[in-house]
Amino acid sequence: MDDMVESPAGRPTGERLNGDGSPTSDSSRGEPPAAGDRSSAALREVLAGTVTCHTEEELARKLARGNPLRVKLGVDPSSADLHLGHAVQLRFLRRMQDLGHQAVLIIGEATAMVGDPSGKDKTRPQLSRDDVRRNADTYLAQAALVLDMERLEIVPNSRWFDGMGFMDAVRLGASMTVARMLERDTFATRYKRGAPIGIHEFIYPLMQARDSVEVRADMEIGGTDQTFNLLVGRDLMRDAGLEPQVCVTLPILTGLDGVQKMSKSLGNAIGLTDSPRDMFGKAMSVPDAQMAEWFHLVAGLAPERVDELLAGSAREAKGALARRVVELYHGSQAGQLAAEEFDRIFRDKGLPDDIPESDLPGELVGDDGVWVVKALTHLELAPSSSAARRLIREGGVRVDGEKVGDEQRRLERGANCLLQVGKRRFHRVRVP
Repeated sequence: MDDMVESPAGRPTGERLNGDGSPTSDSSRGEPPAAGDRSSAALREVLAGTVTCHTEEELARKLARGNPLRVKLGVDPSSADLHLGHAVQLRFLRRMQDLGHQAVLIIGEATAMVGDPSGKDKTRPQLSRDDVRRNADTYLAQAALVLDMERLEIVPNSRWFDGMGFMDAVRLGASMTVARMLERDTFATRYKRGAPIGIHEFIYPLMQARDSVEVRADMEIGGTDQTFNLLVGRDLMRDAGLEPQVCVTLPILTGLDGVQKMSKSLGNAIGLTDSPRDMFGKAMSVPDAQMAEWFHLVAGLAPERVDELLAGSAREAKGALARRVVELYHGSQAGQLAAEEFDRIFRDKGLPDDIPESDLPGELVGDDGVWVVKALTHLELAPSSSAARRLIREGGVRVDGEKVGDEQRRLERGANCLLQVGKRRFHRVRVP
């Protein structure tokens, strides 16, 4: 048995895995497929831009049958917003729709209340059902920016989990051993340093796997951090007497900080519903080192065009990237207008066309005017007084174009002035 390892469910299998449950390099995209598979145009088309496929031989057999594949993507509505990192997987799913396959979007109403432990160094907070359903409503509206909703099968996993009893959950838990679960890097690291691991976190991969059984998935896609969860689905499908799903992983998009993966909570994300101006401005801040990655994962341009752009001016390449991002989610006209406005503000030192205007309420204003920190928080240009003071210390606040250097600065009564925070946020304010 030295050449065998246990599957995520604890059974011997010929599938060679890493400590996090992911396939070793022999099942990665870096290794060439068998000679027969290389001739399959359909296989190459499906796997373009992916990281791993477990396994290519099984996928080739499924494609050879000529039937549409049921391609599953699970999304947990753990927050209200989707960002460009999520769009990497959504765009792959749309490509599968365009190739004639059946996209199945699992809305993780039940799994979101448990919390996916993948890549987390601590237990996620658990959400209420009301929170999850509110978020789910926004997810569908945002997913429609990428997917063909007319051809999409949408399935909430509460459909089967809500009807499960306690003994059903016990039987589900019996399909994996604790020893096998602790081989996963996420859990092994936390266990070694004595960080808490909730029993419910062990259940999460099994719940995701049960989704695959319920929808009879032919393929499941996810980020590379989802490999363990995807492979558990193969085992539970075997247990149910079904043909195992093929597991395909996709790259994880690096955020605007150039270091960590894109996340709203880390402040390094571009939301799918961000305004064209904000999208363009944020995209212009992508680090040069991440440009190639963003062109391939976000822009969807032909490789030849990407090479051409990257070989020229970095400023022009970044402008093309930013414009493309806006065009994808707001249309070509919005992309052109966002580019023109950006140039007017930052190259020509102009101002946006639609600067919001407000009258400050009288209760904020004293005999000596209003504290600029209060004005910033009231206008939501800063989330808190401490954040506003920090912005001033860092030189990020201007009044009528002049940098504010004093945290105690006050705006005089009767003033009509332009507040600017950072490079892109403006607000014209009148002080009564």
